[in-house]
Amino acid sequence: MANPTSPGARLLNAWHTLSPLPGGRWMFTQLVKWMIPYTGSVSPRVEILEPGYAKISITQRRALEQHLGSIHAIALMNVAEFASGAAMTTALPPGYRGIVTKMSIEYFKKARGTVTAESRPKLPDLTVEGEYDFTSEITDQKGDLIARAVVRWKLGPVPPKDAPK
Repeated sequence: MANPTSPGARLLNAWHTLSPLPGGRWMFTQLVKWMIPYTGSVSPRVEILEPGYAKISITQRRALEQHLGSIHAIALMNVAEFASGAAMTTALPPGYRGIVTKMSIEYFKKARGTVTAESRPKLPDLTVEGEYDFTSEITDQKGDLIARAVVRWKLGPVPPKDAPK
């Protein structure tokens, strides 16, 4: 079993505890908004969270729109990064962490209504610290591809608490 103090294990434990309860997914969203305030600004709704897989949606609302009346590009990047991070972090073994070092995204059509980001990262060999690209795809309610993001994560062991910063 994963170390319960690792971020991925804590996230997965909270999901498994709350998601089956009435209103549990809403409570989980509130927890995410409190733990990760910027990510919480788009009010992500976790639909599925498993080690190595995340499906997370956001719904268009005035606070997320740009001047063209669709979901802002950065709100889409936010949910794409969260999907890749949630999927990757929950798959990491105890004692490892990921830090974002680069993000890129391609937009294919306007994002309207509810959109969903999915990520299924395959973890590399973690015996050597390195940077790895993981993809998130964002689709609309019809299943049309809205955007594809690539998030680069530096993966490696968590440094000891007494290590110099």
